[in-house]
Amino acid sequence: MLRVGVTGGIGSGKSSVSRRLAELGAIVIDADEVAREVVEPGEPALAAIRTRFGDAVMRPDGSLDRAALAAIVFPDPDALAALDAITGPAIGDRIEQRRGGVPAGRVTVFDMPLLVERRLWVHEHLAVVVHVDVETRVRRLVEQRGLDEGDVRHRIAAQVDDAERRAAADVWLDNNGTPDELVAAVDALWRERIEPFNANLVSGMRTQRPDRNAVVSPEAAWCARGERVVARLAAALARAGATGDVTHIGSTAVPGLIAKDVIDIQIGVAALEDADRPEFGGALRDAGYVLSVGNLGDTPHPAGADPAGWAKRFYGGCDPAQIVHIHVREAGSPGWRFALLFRDWLRAVPQEREGYAAHKRALLAADPRTDVYAEAKEPWFEDAWRRAWAWADETGWAPSPGELVSPE
Repeated sequence: MLRVGVTGGIGSGKSSVSRRLAELGAIVIDADEVAREVVEPGEPALAAIRTRFGDAVMRPDGSLDRAALAAIVFPDPDALAALDAITGPAIGDRIEQRRGGVPAGRVTVFDMPLLVERRLWVHEHLAVVVHVDVETRVRRLVEQRGLDEGDVRHRIAAQVDDAERRAAADVWLDNNGTPDELVAAVDALWRERIEPFNANLVSGMRTQRPDRNAVVSPEAAWCARGERVVARLAAALARAGATGDVTHIGSTAVPGLIAKDVIDIQIGVAALEDADRPEFGGALRDAGYVLSVGNLGDTPHPAGADPAGWAKRFYGGCDPAQIVHIHVREAGSPGWRFALLFRDWLRAVPQEREGYAAHKRALLAADPRTDVYAEAKEPWFEDAWRRAWAWADETGWAPSPGELVSPE
């Protein structure tokens, strides 16, 4: 089941996006609807709200006065945080229950205003952010919904800014245009990414690189894409009670370097056998990554080194719009250490980075086939391995793994 989170600031039109996705076949779970359910009379969350905020937020019939509560929490970050601490877990449990009842193979959409604020996007396969300029949002809400302008601005100020939303966004949908333009954008997203992503998940098919001309100019977005993958994997492993460190490696982790458009991620585990445990593989599968059977190691360096130090497990992502390779290695092993060293060395030494780029261009000019290119790089790596370790000795470099995961 593909999980898609849809979010955006108040007045952005995220509900319009979710409605269109429902028309296309998705099962939509509306967080606002669930939020209303968990504060109905008799619900534990409502009693906790009354205790925290007092009788002023209650109606005579015992129901919640949502307007009174909003007037308290939106101008006050501490009050809003207190409300989130009460309702967040209750909403999360209800959402999980609903998703658990969805038939296998269906796309589920989580329409959630605070998807970014609560960092819930890490549990979605795709985070879709609907964007509208602030002043346009204010005008639409005042004119179309009759809301008070001051209240609208308070609500906007209480939410995260566009920079934070963009950092979490796998898809950025601009809704400054017409309703028809938004529908067309959603339809294209469904057709080109959501449907094939879900089909890949259901069938266990990973997305693979093109067989030619896979190397492209450096993209500024690679860093943010890598950070999102790292965050999702760390969250998936933590939920499964697995341990490890997760970090973005490879050429796309080196700013300014031409590379295959592939996000390479390394997961370091205490022992490689840990990667063969059902909970580990299950966590990665749930996050959208499938095991590549038979891919059990890398070329050892230096030549003649023990292959056991370069053993790994390899997973590939199912997103058709983003190729992700996950290399699971034993933390502290030669393969694990070199992956971190190589990235840091190229980041720190411009002439080595430029030399590597020149070598890539020369190989591509000779033969653009991806497999041929990958194999042709290996002799260069043999010498690069020695230069990188010489730099490590000179600088006192030590491995610095990424996001550490420990059981909850």
